[in-house]
Amino acid sequence: MWTATDATGECIRHGMRRQVPYEEISCLYPAIGQTYTQWEFPTADSYKIWDFMDSNPWVPILAVTVYGISIFLGKRYMKNRPAYDLRKLMAAWNLFLALFSIMGFTRTAPQVLHNLVNYSWYDNMCTDGQSLVGTGTTAYWIMIFTMSKFFELFDTFFIIVHKKKLMFLHWYHHITVLLCCWHSIVSETPTGLIFAAVNFAVHGIMYFYYFLMATKMKPKWFNPQIITVAQISQMVVGVTVCLQAYQQVGKEGCWAHRQNIEGTLFMYSTYLYLFLEFFLERYGIVTKKVVKKE
Repeated sequence: MWTATDATGECIRHGMRRQVPYEEISCLYPAIGQTYTQWEFPTADSYKIWDFMDSNPWVPILAVTVYGISIFLGKRYMKNRPAYDLRKLMAAWNLFLALFSIMGFTRTAPQVLHNLVNYSWYDNMCTDGQSLVGTGTTAYWIMIFTMSKFFELFDTFFIIVHKKKLMFLHWYHHITVLLCCWHSIVSETPTGLIFAAVNFAVHGIMYFYYFLMATKMKPKWFNPQIITVAQISQMVVGVTVCLQAYQQVGKEGCWAHRQNIEGTLFMYSTYLYLFLEFFLERYGIVTKKVVKKE
């Protein structure tokens, strides 16, 4: 059950959507608050996007459909054409996403830590998301995080125009994570905050690594296995949190959304399997069997 952690009550705000009380993280920790810029404090107009998401579930479905068609047409277009050389543009794109992810992590991780320290594990799984996150700076970044999944679809553009191998894991991940994030923010599932913070952290490392690779500045000491291990760790966290939340679904007062938790658990479980398979094959731990035709 949510209760204010600051006895003075100075940091209590009320949600813009349901007037639910919450504590603004930038107020609770002034040292953190001093790093915020004015645009990170949402206004009532900012939440028109949230309202739009509530009433237009067809948008992400259309987006991933167009994405899938674009992959098919793009590969067909590039089939008999030489690969493009967009390394500089790709480097800039990856650097942008790396910096964005690092900033997003600094804006969501403090809220995660605050909640874990001040509330029980059950509360973190079940309390009304608008109490745990509010509709202030943290919630605003969660909304930005969800919107960023549309932009990340452009990652695939560079793979296709450079005529690199497009793995199932790549496009499957982009499609499912977009759908899941949209549903999570609409259903206000409490666990979404944890997933966003961990994703920001892993993407900060991953995209910066891609930037270094694109600019040929990767340090010799940096082992690329670190990236895959970080991704696998993210999936382990995702599966664990989903299983914990699923045990609470249906209990009185629990805001864990059954449909969202089941979908997210399926998503993270398949990611875990696919990333483990990729890791084991990529680094020669197991060899993929190839069946030869007689």
